[in-house]
Amino acid sequence: MTLIKSISGIRGTIGGQPGENLTPLDIVKFAAAYGSWLKEKNARPVIVIGRDGRISGEMVSNLVVQTLLGLGLDVVDLGLSTTPTVEMAVKWEQAGGGIIITASHNPKQWNALKLLNADGEFISAADGATVLDKAEKAAFQFAPVEKGGQYRAPKGFLEKHIQAILDYPLVNKTAIAARDFKVVVDGINSTGATYVPALLKALGVNDITVLNGEVTGEFAHDPEPLQEHLVGLCEEVKKQKAHLGIAVDPDVDRLCFVCEDGTLFGEEYTLVAVADYILSRRKGNTVSNMSSTRALKDVTARRGGQYYPSAVGEVNVVTKMKAVQAVIGGEGNGGIIVPDFHYGRDALIGIGLFLSGLAEAGTGMRAYRDSFPNYFMSKNKVTLPAAPQEQLKKMIDGVLENMKGKYKDYETNTEDGLKIEFDRGWVHLRGSNTEPIIRVYSEGETEKAAQELAAGVMKEVKGSL
Repeated sequence: MTLIKSISGIRGTIGGQPGENLTPLDIVKFAAAYGSWLKEKNARPVIVIGRDGRISGEMVSNLVVQTLLGLGLDVVDLGLSTTPTVEMAVKWEQAGGGIIITASHNPKQWNALKLLNADGEFISAADGATVLDKAEKAAFQFAPVEKGGQYRAPKGFLEKHIQAILDYPLVNKTAIAARDFKVVVDGINSTGATYVPALLKALGVNDITVLNGEVTGEFAHDPEPLQEHLVGLCEEVKKQKAHLGIAVDPDVDRLCFVCEDGTLFGEEYTLVAVADYILSRRKGNTVSNMSSTRALKDVTARRGGQYYPSAVGEVNVVTKMKAVQAVIGGEGNGGIIVPDFHYGRDALIGIGLFLSGLAEAGTGMRAYRDSFPNYFMSKNKVTLPAAPQEQLKKMIDGVLENMKGKYKDYETNTEDGLKIEFDRGWVHLRGSNTEPIIRVYSEGETEKAAQELAAGVMKEVKGSL
């Protein structure tokens, strides 16, 4: 079963049985539920949509568009775009909401509908639950023929997004251009192949090599920007003697860099570097989810700010950022959220800010990376006995409560699972929403230390089952 319904949207593999996979019937039902929810909120009856470059994108987009028009809603269709561009376009168009058609880092057989509110942010848990309920009950009514919606497909949103980055006060185009960077980009056969080179040229970077630059959706490798998937990019950076490499995911909301020696800068450290650059110019608070590196807390303290952890998930990071008035935040998966730009993960503004910091530092990538606190992370899981969902949840809650008692002498956080803070590291336990597992993330000052912390806690978890 590969249809996953959540408060933020619906995703699954294309084809198969309705209700079990992402089929045309499921797409129409879910789009109708979202459109009906938006109409009931008395929001402006306009929805912005856009899609990444995956194979099924046009088919899914057509279904979504016609469903929304049938509800009497107007549609502004960006076509091939990025998640952050759609988020910004919702506000530019003063729309009631938006739908991003992308399965993010998932392989090509997947697609998804991600839902936005009138602020261009992911809808809340309460609103998401309402949409899911409407979809389940088919609680929607279509408009009569004379009251159908209007369709527009205006151009120029790529240029508008890039101009907004150039106008952002902390993006130093002059310093970037002066460094005359040579850059290799992995476009992963999606819209990053269009947007990233266009941005780099606007920033004054002229020597650009693009790998996987055709927007075909036939991803040349697993599209999640992890070390094992970026071997080709790392090799090409060394071969070209480039200053750096850049990788994004198919919808361009995650960002990863490669150093001049072909090693990864570290996905976790994208946010750390951008945050340090911003904090050097603006004193303030920072936020990341609690499975992200401690290095952000360190650089925030060094710059005189306060770091706050949030539950995992972009909507939770954004909520915490607003609560503590953070000047920068994001996730350790390379997600950068710049609040006075917009409240969404945006690899494009991330590139502009990262290159500004690198240019002003006057160093190479490896030396720049070495200027930040160094930690190592280990990601593991404990498999649980197969059980119905409700029973599984009780089992996970029981394990976490038991572990909290065992580690009562340490600082703990139960906002999202259980995070245990040790003197020189941490372990974060979270139950999965889709699999019978408990995820175990840990971090230490060495790779061995991170693995040993995880191993010790995992042994206790298994003993409590």
